[in-house]
Amino acid sequence: MQQTHSEDCEGKSNGENFTLKSRPQGHRMNFTQEPEAPGKAGATSISALHWTYVLDDPALPEGGIAPVYPLGVNVLLARVGGTVYAVSGKCAHMACPLLTGKLEGYTIVCSCHDWRFDVRTGRFLDAPELGLTVYPTKLEAGKLFVNLGSKERA
Repeated sequence: MQQTHSEDCEGKSNGENFTLKSRPQGHRMNFTQEPEAPGKAGATSISALHWTYVLDDPALPEGGIAPVYPLGVNVLLARVGGTVYAVSGKCAHMACPLLTGKLEGYTIVCSCHDWRFDVRTGRFLDAPELGLTVYPTKLEAGKLFVNLGSKERA
């Protein structure tokens, strides 16, 4: 049987920061990549009271999308009809990056398998029980903000 020992290290996985500490052999470390939706057992909230600056308003044109990473969370912004929407930046199907998708009106189309989501609600258009996490946005003094602690799951 081969023994292993890991050193302390810091890094980034899927946009999330993490720190690994040395552990005796046989001990497992559990960590999640993204917080769960509020209301679920064991849910992690990223302060429902804090808004995180993500982008200057002029950087997101009408009909455009932009990937942002508030506190390391993968979020996709979309501006439609003058309103900015924020949804999870990865497809609910196979976690393909939605930033490579195409915005068609209120619909973001995943470039991997053409799954279509409404950016207003996060709902998957072909099966409404599936969807993306939706985050509140606000515009203040020419800057866009996202609230990660007040998200809704489609």
